[in-house]
Amino acid sequence: MENITVNYKLILFLLFIPIFLISIAIHEFSHAFFAYRMGDPTAKNAGRLTLNPIKHIDLIGTIIIPIAAFSSGIALIGWAKPVPINPNNFNNKRVGDAIVSFVGPFSNFLFAFVLLILILILPEVIIFETNQREILLSTILKYGIYINLFLFLFNLLPIPPLDGMHIVHSIFNSRFTERLLSYSYLGPIILLIFIYSPLWKYFNQVLQFLIKIFLTPVS
Repeated sequence: MENITVNYKLILFLLFIPIFLISIAIHEFSHAFFAYRMGDPTAKNAGRLTLNPIKHIDLIGTIIIPIAAFSSGIALIGWAKPVPINPNNFNNKRVGDAIVSFVGPFSNFLFAFVLLILILILPEVIIFETNQREILLSTILKYGIYINLFLFLFNLLPIPPLDGMHIVHSIFNSRFTERLLSYSYLGPIILLIFIYSPLWKYFNQVLQFLIKIFLTPVS
């Protein structure tokens, strides 16, 4: 029975990978697209103005953390390689940086809503069956809602190098927020500390509350 459970979870994880990669690609593409539209070609020149997930893969956030999360049994989490942005190219540096930073997380919120619509309108389909256990299309789409709401909330946290820190710096421009942004190179370490800190429990409570609201129509 133990092996059956592991195999089922592994198959579920593998089936979920495409929607996870699409989710992070949408997030980063949104940053790149709005930055380009507002006068900054940095992301486009770096080849990041694309929905190709391969261009946005981050070794730690897209590969190591999701695999570690799956192996340890905690909920799947992850992130992509940040899109390079040069706010100096915007007509209004602070406003531009705030908008470009916000559209990434917001695109995940919108994609979660799209996935909810798909669950409501598509017929239930069995996409895989193993050892008398079925994996439904709606199950994969619900996981997609989870990861997109996670990306929405997680990236709005005021922690460098997340989008939330850029938004806070744009609104409350000061030497203190500028200094916090300068620690972005320590991002993976800071994020790992946060994930395994007591604060993670409170973040997860907010996330579960939002997920419950989204999934109420299909529960």
